[in-house]
Amino acid sequence: MTPATAPPSQRALVAVLAREDPWPRLLRHIPDRELGLVPVIGALVLLWGVFGLIEPAFLSAENLVNLTLQSVPTGVIALGVVLVLLVGQIDLSVGSVSGLAAAVVGVTTVLADWPIVLGILLALTVGVVVGLGYGLLATRLGLPSFVLTLAGLLVLAGVQLRVLGPQGSINLPFESSLVRFAQESFLSPLAAWGLVAAAVTVVTVVQLVERARRVRAGLPRISMGRLVLRVAALTTLLCAVVAYLGTERGVGYPVVLLVALVVVVDVLLRRTRWGRAVRAVGGDPRAALLAGVAVRRTTISCFVACSTLAALGGVLAAGRLAAANQGTGGTETFLTAIAAAVIGGTSLFGGRGSAWSALVGVLVITSISSGLTLLNLDTATRYVVTGLVLLLALTADTLIRGRRRVP
Repeated sequence: MTPATAPPSQRALVAVLAREDPWPRLLRHIPDRELGLVPVIGALVLLWGVFGLIEPAFLSAENLVNLTLQSVPTGVIALGVVLVLLVGQIDLSVGSVSGLAAAVVGVTTVLADWPIVLGILLALTVGVVVGLGYGLLATRLGLPSFVLTLAGLLVLAGVQLRVLGPQGSINLPFESSLVRFAQESFLSPLAAWGLVAAAVTVVTVVQLVERARRVRAGLPRISMGRLVLRVAALTTLLCAVVAYLGTERGVGYPVVLLVALVVVVDVLLRRTRWGRAVRAVGGDPRAALLAGVAVRRTTISCFVACSTLAALGGVLAAGRLAAANQGTGGTETFLTAIAAAVIGGTSLFGGRGSAWSALVGVLVITSISSGLTLLNLDTATRYVVTGLVLLLALTADTLIRGRRRVP
């Protein structure tokens, strides 16, 4: 049967299927690892616009400086969650790991009078050991990570209480270098603008080198117009952030640390063999194994990185609060970190996501918390709004990915 002799209903169906849909055509220009960020960035802009209209103080430089500093500990933890989700696993104990790391720093530096550097190194070592244990148990014995890390959550929470002792809380002195770093350390204007210039230069050089390599290989490459537009957009964004935050205290060192960690992880995921192995394992572990990928080693490395970053987040949280107590790293911490990773566009099923998911996701959650606090709304409302934003982000991501698959 030819199209001309087909019944009218079939000819109409063929015409509908053959009609070009501009929406998926536009989405094809966005890399799959970055596609989940699109709805989240839109949600972030919408949130800031709504909160700014309702309460102008939300968009004040002072509030945005506080917002960025508050985002750092959870953002560091969420970055580790992104890595473990990329290999199709999950870690529910990141909150307990961060709480235990904070307790270790408090006990060693305040009660045992250790140098702060040794206390931080011991806390990070705890994270490495915990992640290594998870990785070995998950890969060697085949234990499901959900139940494994849930058990770890309970065990580590108990260890945290033992480390803190009967007092249950340890206050870090305000003259401690960790507290000063987390609360009072900001880039000078000269350093901030120099960092912007260095970032724009590096990005421009990397983009030009990548384009030249693709030209020599005869592969599709970005046009010079789009490249210039990208660099101009990045320059405008960075200059606006530095100039506006500079009207108050400026850009904090912890924020620089978080962004630097995100950049490093992003480069590792996109430019190294390990990063390709992470995505391959998350996409299809059996196919990755048949292709020669070290599935066990890759999975273990992600668990180690996740727990280590969780420990670092706990250290930064202790510095931010100038204390380590029984509430540090509680249930809200791991729920917020996982929600930030998922809201940022990381798939719960592995293989899809970006290091930038942690940064964007935690900005969304912290913005909700900050905005509702300024509006004098309670914690229950914050939980409800955060849950709805998570649901909307997942729905938008699913719809966009589904439309992109339309031929």
